[in-house]
Amino acid sequence: MPLFMANLGEEYLVKKIAGLEETKRHLENLGFICGAQVCVIAVMNKSLIVQIKDSRVAISRELAEKIMI
Repeated sequence: MPLFMANLGEEYLVKKIAGLEETKRHLENLGFICGAQVCVIAVMNKSLIVQIKDSRVAISRELAEKIMI
């Protein structure tokens, strides 16, 4: 399922990153790689605050749709 459907506070593993090569590279630079643990901290309007590795990152719903957990 896509990351934007994740329950708040639950940890998931990234299974796949979809989209254009540029999008994949951008998400990889943020730490979204296959096997990484990810947790949705909050949802605000059309953005998600996500804990990935030791960082908190805000991503749009469009990007969250490309991250499969």
